Amino acid sequence: MSDHEHHDHPHPPETQDAGSQALSEALRSSFVIVKFAMVALIFVILGAGFFTVGPQEKAVILRFGKPQGENEKMLLGAGLHWSLPYPIDEVIRIPITESLTVRSTIGWWATTPEMELAGTDQNAGPSLNPQFDGYVITADRNIIHTRATVSYTIDDPRTAIFSFASGTNHQFNLSGISNALQNAANNALILTAARFNVDAILTGNSGFQEAVRRRISELAESEHLGVAYEKLQVQVESKAPRQLKEVFAMVSTARQNRDKLLNDAKGEEYRILSQASARAASITNAAESARVRFVTSVVSDAEAFTNLLSNYRTNPNLFAQLELAKAMPQMLTNVQEKSFLPQRADGKAREMRLQLNREPPQSKAAAN
Repeated sequence: MSDHEHHDHPHPPETQDAGSQALSEALRSSFVIVKFAMVALIFVILGAGFFTVGPQEKAVILRFGKPQGENEKMLLGAGLHWSLPYPIDEVIRIPITESLTVRSTIGWWATTPEMELAGTDQNAGPSLNPQFDGYVITADRNIIHTRATVSYTIDDPRTAIFSFASGTNHQFNLSGISNALQNAANNALILTAARFNVDAILTGNSGFQEAVRRRISELAESEHLGVAYEKLQVQVESKAPRQLKEVFAMVSTARQNRDKLLNDAKGEEYRILSQASARAASITNAAESARVRFVTSVVSDAEAFTNLLSNYRTNPNLFAQLELAKAMPQMLTNVQEKSFLPQRADGKAREMRLQLNREPPQSKAAAN
């Protein structure tokens, strides 16, 4: 038999059955491995969908951008939850008690976070550079630097996440809250600074900070940002341009000296007025006491004369004699000799002479 005939001869049936069986077993083993891998992958995917919501936050599941649940059911509380893997589902976490902070981006000179931490500033050039240095213009057309730091908490997570336009269309809005508050702070600083003079802003006693806070609150409320307005805190910092630092320092010193003089003058005024008030009160009290004594004396005398009136009306002559008898001892207290001359029998008046003092004895030389 030739070589050609030897190679073209088919394999025996036993050899074909063994090969097919080996291939079939290999395929079955491969399918088992693939099934196991798929099941494992499914478990991994399902397990990866579990997530935990902290006690100080809420969460919302977006499925293809649409929130799952309505109203309060939309918000997931603290605990373990599950969602489909991204990009089917997306979990949005919302801090509800954490205090968030945003700072205005206009009105302040060029600086870096490192400089802020170190408390240093860049050297002031000869003039402001509008490309880097921010500022605002006051009502009296002066330039100052000012910035606002807004601290807030999210009050309504649903409003914070979505702004409901119409129907079921929802627009993701959480990441825009800080930008909206930052824009509100910028707007409030520019608008409010234009209503106050530079001295009023820099002294800090004009209500500038309160006006800025009120404007930011109004803008946040009109935009329905879902932040807690009662916890909205605004810290406003205002400074004069660095190029005019020495001039403003001189003005500040002059203002302090003026305030000191005014305070001293007010203190002196208060002291003088206090003394005058005390003296006036003393004079008034003395006059009141004298008035009371005089009125009491007059009333007493009036009562005494009223009591004597009835006796006088009964016998005027006897009353006059009795009163004269009472008065004579008082009038003649210093008289050394007293003589009483009754009325003459003929009814004529007697002449009565009183020697109040005896003549002093004369010396013999004087008599000679």
